[in-house]
Amino acid sequence: MQEKELIPYLYRTEFRKITAVLCRLFGIEHITIAEDIVGDTFLLAAETWGLKGIPANPAAWLYVVAKNKTRDFLKRNTIFNEKVSPEVQYSMDESHEIDVDLSPTNINDSQLQMMFAICHPGIPPESQIGLSLRILCSFSIDEIADAFLTNKETINKRLYRAKEKLKEDNVRIEMPGETQIGNRLETVLTTLYLLFNEGYYSSSRNTVLTKDLCLEAMRLTHMLTENKSTNLPEVNALLALMCFHASRFEARIDKNGELILYEDQDISLWNSELINQGEFYLNTAARGIKLSKYHLEAAIAYWHTAERDSPEKWEKVLSLYNRLLMTEYSPIAALNRTYALAKVYGNPAAINEAEKLGLDESPLYHSLLGELYTTVDKQKAAEHFSIALKLTKTSGDKKVIRKKIEKLKNDHELGE
Repeated sequence: MQEKELIPYLYRTEFRKITAVLCRLFGIEHITIAEDIVGDTFLLAAETWGLKGIPANPAAWLYVVAKNKTRDFLKRNTIFNEKVSPEVQYSMDESHEIDVDLSPTNINDSQLQMMFAICHPGIPPESQIGLSLRILCSFSIDEIADAFLTNKETINKRLYRAKEKLKEDNVRIEMPGETQIGNRLETVLTTLYLLFNEGYYSSSRNTVLTKDLCLEAMRLTHMLTENKSTNLPEVNALLALMCFHASRFEARIDKNGELILYEDQDISLWNSELINQGEFYLNTAARGIKLSKYHLEAAIAYWHTAERDSPEKWEKVLSLYNRLLMTEYSPIAALNRTYALAKVYGNPAAINEAEKLGLDESPLYHSLLGELYTTVDKQKAAEHFSIALKLTKTSGDKKVIRKKIEKLKNDHELGE
């Protein structure tokens, strides 16, 4: 991997880890200082690696530099050192040097504790999620704005208010007590769910699939299953959902980086090991009495890894979507339901249901209607595909839609 690709990749994977450790060391009220130290570390990497070449172990290089910059900062800032959280004093070794512990265990512990510290009940849920995506997942403001379907100014204001509230309440980076975990876990899971979705189908970056984000979401969710107090049914259900979707990674993208629709995917490329893991976590999730939306979505994803067009499959999927919409209504889930409806009752019935949704600003809505109308009214199909082409953001989606429009034109010319 070349330097111009490696540094953005490491920024995605390592920035949040080092920041979490430093925030735990300094206290969450000093998050800006932690981010500045890590930012300076990456800046030095860009300058040094361009001149001297990439080190043998780039991540280890970043860790060493971050440790040294942290120690230098604390030596220079005696006032900060006196006021900073007690953890700094506890982290001194025998030579009175600060021990910046960037071991895998401490990184995992720091990220897990950061997740719950950020998801504090004192700030609104949307701000909790936004702050988590920013700090723990290295999302840009643009990406967070896209995830919330809002603008950058709104997100910046939310994040600022959330940080100030955490300072005011003197929130500690530590695992909450047993009675508090349940209140915060829902937001933690929502954050991880959004992170996976942003990677699996990115609307903000010019790509269709960003595996790194998906794998990071799976890693963080797996951390929750390894902790006794958070190894709960809904956590296992979310991890199952991620495994089932991730199992189709290789089948979703062709050699040119273009999206391959579900019906055209090569089943032999589906990852059976991930499917088996998904089944394991879904079975584990069944031990409780609570049925969460993650249970239902995981079950839907499971059936998508089953034999492609068996009648039982689509009847099961439709039934699960019906239950999901009754549990927690979502326009996107309602839209996805119409695909299963078409498989069971035919395209006209699905068109009737889809048009009731009125999602006129959604490219997915018009793409689906274009598909459904293809066998019913080719003119209307072309109209919907054209609208979808104008609304969609990613180049991969645009290529797929253009191919659909071109095929409709060819079919018309052939008199089909």
